[in-house]
Amino acid sequence: MDDFDSIERRVEIAAPIARVWQLVCEPGWYINDGSLTPHRIEKRGELSIVHDPVHGPFAFAAVELDEPRYAAFRWLQDPEDPETPSTLVEFRLTETAAESVILSVVESGLASLPGTAAERRERFDDNVEGWRIELALAKRHLEGA
Repeated sequence: MDDFDSIERRVEIAAPIARVWQLVCEPGWYINDGSLTPHRIEKRGELSIVHDPVHGPFAFAAVELDEPRYAAFRWLQDPEDPETPSTLVEFRLTETAAESVILSVVESGLASLPGTAAERRERFDDNVEGWRIELALAKRHLEGA
């Protein structure tokens, strides 16, 4: 197993915690292509299938929703197979004295996904960049509205 298992990022957002929660409790809100995109979400039992107009379907299973502080989802590799390998995506919201929110994300389990070490490293690097982009989008979206 390699060292590329977990990604941790955070951003401070000048918005009420309830507004930030509305975003992060939506499965797959971070599947985008340059801007926050509305998604069609299909329920299949315990799974939420997020249909993105550019990237196609993604499957998520809610693990825990503790409004307005913590949301955790399993991000499944194959939207057609509920037993497929997955990563755990956790969001934590912390209010600050400056009436803003620290939004933290941790995605873990990347090293246990199938593929070669090089493929896992590439997936890790892609997701590191993806979280940087998505948290910046969340900040712009939530502060601008």
